[in-house]
Parts: sequence; C-alpha cells; structure tokens
Amino acid sequence: MRGGEKCLEIFCQMFPESPVHTLFYEKEKISPAIQRHPIRASFLQFFPGISAHYRNYLPFFPLAVESFRLKNCELVISTSHCVAKSIRKPAGAFHLCYCFTPMRYAWEFFDEYFGDKNPFSKRLIRGLIPFLKKWDQDTSARVDRFVAISKHVQRRIWNYYQREAEVIYPPVDTDFYTPDAATAPEDFYLIVSALVPYKKVNLAVRAFGRMKKRLVVIGEGPKKKDYEKTAGPWVQFLGRQTDAVIRDHYRRARALIFPGEEDFGIVPVEAQACGRPVIAYAAGGALETVKDHKTGLFFSEQTEASLIDAVSAFERRAWDPAEARANAISFGKERFKKEMETCLEKILSGRSRAR
Repeated sequence: MRGGEKCLEIFCQMFPESPVHTLFYEKEKISPAIQRHPIRASFLQFFPGISAHYRNYLPFFPLAVESFRLKNCELVISTSHCVAKSIRKPAGAFHLCYCFTPMRYAWEFFDEYFGDKNPFSKRLIRGLIPFLKKWDQDTSARVDRFVAISKHVQRRIWNYYQREAEVIYPPVDTDFYTPDAATAPEDFYLIVSALVPYKKVNLAVRAFGRMKKRLVVIGEGPKKKDYEKTAGPWVQFLGRQTDAVIRDHYRRARALIFPGEEDFGIVPVEAQACGRPVIAYAAGGALETVKDHKTGLFFSEQTEASLIDAVSAFERRAWDPAEARANAISFGKERFKKEMETCLEKILSGRSRAR
C-alpha cells in the first residue's frame, strides 16, 4: 500500500463502523482492514482504464467529489491530496481534513504531471488550471480543521488557503520495518517509488549508470518502460513487490536513494526503521525525517552531478544503524493514533461544550 492507504487503514481501525467514500479503487489492491468497511465509489469507478490512466481524468475529479451526498454523520474525516477535502458535509457535521498536500498539479507540479502530453492537451488542461485553483480555494472553506502531514505541507496550506494547520506526521509501521542483525548490507542502492515523473527516478537511473554502481528499483508506474529503455546493466527494475520483499531490500541495501521532492515521504522512514541511511534531495518532507550526516545525506540540486557527489560523500564515512532506527521510532503507528485521538477529542469535547 502507498502511504495514503496506510493512513486510511489506521482511520478504519479507529472508526470500525464507518463507510469509506473514494473516487475510485481497485479491490485487489486494498488491505483487508479497509475492505471490511462499506466502500462507496464515485461515477469515476466506471470510467475505462481509470486506475491506470487516472491523470487523463483529473479535470473530472471536482465533479466526482461534489457528487457525494453524505448523510447521518457528525464527523467527516477526509484524507486529501487532490479533491477529497472539498466533499460536502451534512449540516451540523464537523469536517477534519488530514491533508497530504493541496492539489499538486494545480499549484506546483503542472509540468511533472502533464509534461508528456501532446501540445493540444497541455494547452487545454492549462486553460482549466485557473478555474481549478479558484474551486480549490473556495471549497477549502468546507473544512473545519486542517491537519497537515508535515511542516512543508503546513506552509502550503497557509500559502494557498490562508488556513492554519496542526502537524501530525503519518504512521510508519516500525514494528514491521526492523533491522535484522543477521543481514549485512550488500553492494547496491535502493529506490522504492511509484514510477511517475515528479519522483525523479530517472535522475537516479542516469546517475548510477554514470557511476557504474548497482541500483535496484522497486515500484510500478506509467514511466517504467521509458526508464527501462534508458537504464544500463547497473539498474534492476523489480516492479511491484510485497512489503516483506521491500523490507528485505531495505535491510540489504547500502542506502535508500530518494531523489524527489515529497510532501512527507514514508519510504525514507521505513528504510531508517530497518537501520539503513538515506541519500535524499534536500527539499520537502525529507528535511523533517532525515537527520543530515547522522541518518543520511542530502544533495542540494536535482542533477546527476549533485547526486553523484552525495553518493561519493556517503561512501567516505561509516553509518550507525542504531541511530537511523532511533530516528524512525518517533514516527511510529501508535504515536500517530495517540496524536490523532487527542486532536479529535479536543474537537468533539469543544463541540459538546458549545451545545
């Protein structure tokens, strides 16, 4: 599961009787904990190829979330990186948005999302962006309380919505992602990522080809075939893997490579939980989860040269697995549940006093 689904799984445990509303989903790719809940999808569920080609349907997302009609509830929790925060709540209900980020493709990452479209499609989509921005800002008023996944996202929420937000970091399963004293690091580096443009996996593929160092890439996505064509013999693509296989690779890798700018980035924390250091681009959530020169190193530019310099610096020193593990523990699942329960208790007790 991706980080967003892992957060949803915790909310499902906290509210075992509540239905889940989503734009679309693939049943075989969601966990049993989520499947136990009634799942109500929008009309997008019936669009052809929606899961594989969802970006083609992004202009329809606002219509899809507006189509939901929630009833008989006092609390609405949205987990939002696009349009979920814009759902209409019933009269009298309280809406808490756990915000992964404001709408990426409207505010910051247009080229990363649509750069490979033909010129006509790009012009058409770009023409919609001002309307999407206005809709996104206007519907932010439907949220009663924002909670951000990082300080990085907290700043975006203020910049785009002029709304304050508490920060509660996402849950990382530090009971599952653990070191293994019997497993020694091997001579390869690791990427665990969706293979989409803004993750910058192609940057690492080119850099490791130049260095002639082994890189293992775990993940699927629309750019996989393109990356495989440009990769040399030093890069191995394993596709989608189970959590157990991913954990095994975390434990055996020299370090995790994290070349994209992420809102939080759960993968670097999982790697650290397994005792492995991280080499990350110095932006976004990684600045909050990786301790420079203690649990990893940063590179300052998204260029091959900058990443190559960071790898060279990384290999000139020793790293303490215990320090990486200790840092990751502070992002555990129980901590998330406790902080979220405290947040919700304050909200609900405040509403009770107001009645």
